[in-house]
Amino acid sequence: MVSEVKLFTPECKEEIVAKSAFTLPARGTFPTVELAKKAPKKVDALLIATFTGEDGLEVPGSALLSPDALRATYDALAAVGATGRAGEITRIPAPKDAAASTIVAVGLGDAELLDAEILRRNAGAAARALAGAGAVTTTLSDFGISAAVEGLILGGYSYRGIRSTESSEAEAPASFTVIGGKSTAEEFETARITAEAVNLARDLVNTPANVLYPETYAEFITAEAEAAGLEVEVLDEKQLEKKGFGGIISVGKGSQRPPRLVRLTWAPKKAKTSVALVGKGITFDTGGISLKPGNGMWDMISDMGGSAAMAAAIIAAAKLEIPVKITATLPFAENMPGSGATRPGDVITHYGGITSEVLNTDAEGRLVLADAIARASEDNPDYLIETATLTGAQIVALGTRTAGVMGSEIFRDRIAEIGREVGENAWAMPLLEEHDEEIKSQAADIRNINAKREGGMEYAGTYLQKFVGEGIEWAHIDVAGPSWNNGSPRGYTPKRATGVPVRTVVATLREIASK
Repeated sequence: MVSEVKLFTPECKEEIVAKSAFTLPARGTFPTVELAKKAPKKVDALLIATFTGEDGLEVPGSALLSPDALRATYDALAAVGATGRAGEITRIPAPKDAAASTIVAVGLGDAELLDAEILRRNAGAAARALAGAGAVTTTLSDFGISAAVEGLILGGYSYRGIRSTESSEAEAPASFTVIGGKSTAEEFETARITAEAVNLARDLVNTPANVLYPETYAEFITAEAEAAGLEVEVLDEKQLEKKGFGGIISVGKGSQRPPRLVRLTWAPKKAKTSVALVGKGITFDTGGISLKPGNGMWDMISDMGGSAAMAAAIIAAAKLEIPVKITATLPFAENMPGSGATRPGDVITHYGGITSEVLNTDAEGRLVLADAIARASEDNPDYLIETATLTGAQIVALGTRTAGVMGSEIFRDRIAEIGREVGENAWAMPLLEEHDEEIKSQAADIRNINAKREGGMEYAGTYLQKFVGEGIEWAHIDVAGPSWNNGSPRGYTPKRATGVPVRTVVATLREIASK
């Protein structure tokens, strides 16, 4: 949706029409985080760490507190029963000579067991608890600046939605000053940009489907990408039809809102390696003719989470100036049971020529991804990473917090490992030999489901594998569960959209660049 604003100049009475790009009607809020060598002279609160020791509460030394103030802080925390256990949040009045009126202590558990993920989660919990606190200085960065910064920005994220009332001061995210030196500046900036990219993906997924649909989605991403210095190509439904993108067209033609294919390119001059990113962008999924049950269908606004993650990841890569050529190919469609919808049993021709028998129109993600993967493979990238909220079978196999990763064995295994390293749990899964036979169709080259309960996640991976170009190292990340949180906020994970797997993809791109 492009809105037209009519303008007139004093010199000329002719009407000038200015077009403004689509903007999201609501954005999430999250803390600002700044790096400073020294603590500000006066803030609203100090955020410090506590631990559990053999003899009880431990309060480590902090540049924010003098020895006397540190002792007084320990005594006050002990007096109110603080233990330092992980996730414990304790507020006390600050000692007289402190630079704030309040001290907030966040427990990190046993100091010997502390790692980046524990720090990230508890920094996130602290950021959420400090909403409305104003200006805060913290030395959580003493224990790992990347994890502390990511935790604060991700954990403090809040999405109010589209409301008629303004937010209150009590809901406003805190602003954090993190203490660190020049040696930590690059690490700080990488963490900040990456975390803010996750929040961009969250905003996109959280936006209702009546507002964010293929056309408006393409407009928003175009503006965001161009602002980051990316090249953008957008194909509309007529161009998609002409160029033979049969999978995207077949999914989108049941909707009054036609599909789009967006291509974003980051091409630094000295890049020696190329990576293709692909992400599923179903802006709403009814299941099409193979209609989903009504209960819970409202969560299907999240079915474009893969494309949101890949768009956010390539924008982050550009801001970080990662020296790798990256192209994101993002298919956008709305899967509706309109009069033009694809029927079970229809045969479609994908981009590149492979034909597919569509037995279930609710297995639509693989149809649009097949086209996008085939197109991305034409660029002959060294690596191809694709992510999607693809199968309920992923949730059955691995639960709601662990992604399934399939593809080239070494690359697949490494991406799953990187996911675990950054706190986005992932597990490598095999592509099953028996599916090579089961995917064959009597009506077409392949069929989009195997009509069995067993191995549904792996079958989808086998389907996508048919469209990956020869010699390309590739990985498919199924985030059907991890991309959306129906429960209460936890650690740095908010309710609703999580932004998984943006951090895994950015970390993978940085590792590829370092080779």
